[in-house]
Amino acid sequence: MKNTTQKSNFLSTEDLQKLLCTNRNQENLTKEIAKFFDRLFPIMRSITGDGVRETIKILSELQQLECQETASGTQVFDWTVPKEWVFREAYITGPDGKKLLDVKDHTLHLLNYSAPFQGTLSRSDLDKHLYSLPEQPDAIPYVTSYYDERWGFCLPHKLRMAMPDGDYQILVDTEFVDGALTIGECVLPGESNDEVLISTNICHPSLANNELSGPLVTAFLARLVASWPNRRLTYRFVFLPETIGSLVYLAHFGDHLKAHVVAGYQIVCVGTDHPYLLKTSRQEQTLADRAAKTALKHLLDGDFEVRDFRADWGSDERQYCSPGFNLPIASILRSIYDEYPEYHTSLDDRSFISFSSMAETIQTCAFILQHLDNNRTYFSQVPHGEVQLGRRGLYPTLGNYQENLDQVSAMLWLMNLSDGNNDLISVAERSGCDIRLLHHFAKLFCEMGLLKEKIDG
Repeated sequence: MKNTTQKSNFLSTEDLQKLLCTNRNQENLTKEIAKFFDRLFPIMRSITGDGVRETIKILSELQQLECQETASGTQVFDWTVPKEWVFREAYITGPDGKKLLDVKDHTLHLLNYSAPFQGTLSRSDLDKHLYSLPEQPDAIPYVTSYYDERWGFCLPHKLRMAMPDGDYQILVDTEFVDGALTIGECVLPGESNDEVLISTNICHPSLANNELSGPLVTAFLARLVASWPNRRLTYRFVFLPETIGSLVYLAHFGDHLKAHVVAGYQIVCVGTDHPYLLKTSRQEQTLADRAAKTALKHLLDGDFEVRDFRADWGSDERQYCSPGFNLPIASILRSIYDEYPEYHTSLDDRSFISFSSMAETIQTCAFILQHLDNNRTYFSQVPHGEVQLGRRGLYPTLGNYQENLDQVSAMLWLMNLSDGNNDLISVAERSGCDIRLLHHFAKLFCEMGLLKEKIDG
């Protein structure tokens, strides 16, 4: 007698678990992140200077970055690239002849972009150049003065209050020179000229979460994307100083980005184990917003927060989303700027962050990018009525219907919405089906002749 049993095209329980598995051993990656962190943390960084170049050089060990230099004095929209800041050393010697503060001990001790100064001041005159936080007496604040020349030191308020009267010797050995602003860039070509922009900042010195976590996660993410055997989209990773850096980049490449960027993310404050937060783009329902929401929903079972775009709160997404560009750039965070007390203080140190969480964040960001890369639009080749799944081994037998219910649901929604107007993310949004299942069956259905990919143009 002829065997009429149809071969099943369902994913087995084991294969389904592999497809949906997110628990991976990150021990080696965690250790590697920690080693790079320890090399980068002590560097004196600012919006210009050798600290930025040294940072890019170290990150290039993970994925090669090309340096772009824009000369001091260059006009970029309503801004001007400032002179390059050169830092050598800075300290305060107390009335007892002992050093009270030395920037060698912590980069935050110096007002960032401080003008040069050398001289002797009384306690009261020196106090005009000191910055501390009375409400956080043990913390060193992070204070900057990029566009007004002044000098100063930052210190714990407890130490400031304990300083005796007398004369203090001050040395701030810095200099402003005609130099350049430096940006690091890596472009990973794909089959398409459509691009995904990933941006992060490299201007903060000795702050672990804000902002060393951003460039570390982004550099490791770039290395991971570079290892993909196939890329449909082109991925552009940029490492730049906040605000002035993104403005410079837009001045150079804004027209190209407007023509080619289909989605992008600013990666910032991703060093903690706090829940993920997505800050949407200015347009709020771009591909970047939709892809991240859908991916995070299925990866984290909804345990993340979404906040709307705000022009008065945020990072470089405000430049990318300014009306002249209006790029589809959202932000991915795990701590929210000034909503945690360690923000912009010396308390944002190695003990505040989690390297294992950063390893997880790299995989989470890659998960989002994979869904962008896999996102396609299809036409059903059997659009009249419901496709007969059973004779193709795509419908459960009597004993395993409930076990395969999610797979059946994904197949039926996929076939019903594949009319050339809905991409996979749209199908996932409307159906609630896991986008990984949708992508799996889309590939299978194309092989079986049930679907055909829509090719733009």
